[in-house]
Amino acid sequence: MTAALVLLITMLIATASGHAEEKPVSLREAPGQQAVEENCASCHSLDYLRTNSPFLDRKGWQAEITKMTNAFGAPVTPEDAQIIVDYLVKNYGIGG
Repeated sequence: MTAALVLLITMLIATASGHAEEKPVSLREAPGQQAVEENCASCHSLDYLRTNSPFLDRKGWQAEITKMTNAFGAPVTPEDAQIIVDYLVKNYGIGG
């Protein structure tokens, strides 16, 4: 049992140190970038934007921000939410 515990702790340390070496995600420089970085990156990686961008238009990004604030409780003001949606549509949206 002790060997299994040591192995588990070793694996957790290795995993944690691997994550510490990840490079930050760079967003496209444009109006609204700061609002996205300040509000979105506190809960998840900004890679999420690039992963979903091929699929989301304005309606889709609006739904995502609404989900993040209403369902997950992200503390985003209505003003920032609109700035974020506009930024995402223009820089990572389809038909933007």
